[in-house]
Amino acid sequence: MDKQKNILGIHQLLTLEVLNSNKLIDLYGFVAYTDNLLLENQLEKVGNTSFVFENGSFTIAYCLKESHICIHTWPEISTLTMDVYLCNYSQDNSSKVRSIAKDFIAYFEASIVKQIEVER
Repeated sequence: MDKQKNILGIHQLLTLEVLNSNKLIDLYGFVAYTDNLLLENQLEKVGNTSFVFENGSFTIAYCLKESHICIHTWPEISTLTMDVYLCNYSQDNSSKVRSIAKDFIAYFEASIVKQIEVER
């Protein structure tokens, strides 16, 4: 078998500015949205864990068969950080990483402060 280019995948790291801070304190809305997004993209959730802070901000990590998605919110500064990483072992998931990142930007009604894409 020939070694596939980017077999380890694409990893996107983003910092977003969010004008509607209610999205930054709505863990349950985010989970429902993400669960649907995973189904649409045929990604397999192994599990997720989350924590809600005193001010309603949250951190959540999804462990996927294909890798992971992590979100950390800061409503007090209208910001969130996110990383989306999918490996390319069984298929090229690069377009899914980019699409999922765009979908989260739209969900949070956010603008990009910083975006880094790493080829693993």
